[in-house]
Amino acid sequence: MMTDNIFLKIVEKKIPARIAYEDERCLAFHDVNPQAPTHVLIIPKKVIPTHADLTDADRDLLGHLHLVAAKLAEQLGLQDGYRLVVNCKEQGGQTVPHLHMHLLGGRSLHWPPG
Repeated sequence: MMTDNIFLKIVEKKIPARIAYEDERCLAFHDVNPQAPTHVLIIPKKVIPTHADLTDADRDLLGHLHLVAAKLAEQLGLQDGYRLVVNCKEQGGQTVPHLHMHLLGGRSLHWPPG
């Protein structure tokens, strides 16, 4: 398992990021290449390479990430709506081998996304 990636370096404060939220289980930071006016990445501090690598032991952590996303959406003024995206593996658009959730909002988001 790859335990060295850019997101882990952000968690370890080896790479700076504009942090939107942090607790003992996760970190949320503003994307450096935003795809919407609000684009925050929410990551677990535990390295889970892809969504496909989740286990029953990660159930509470995954729920926590969703609750953090809802709290952040409210704090960031996304009362008109937002999108949560989890890409899985290369064909799913995942570019960093560390599970992460994109919180996107601040404009009308179309479907299908891409």
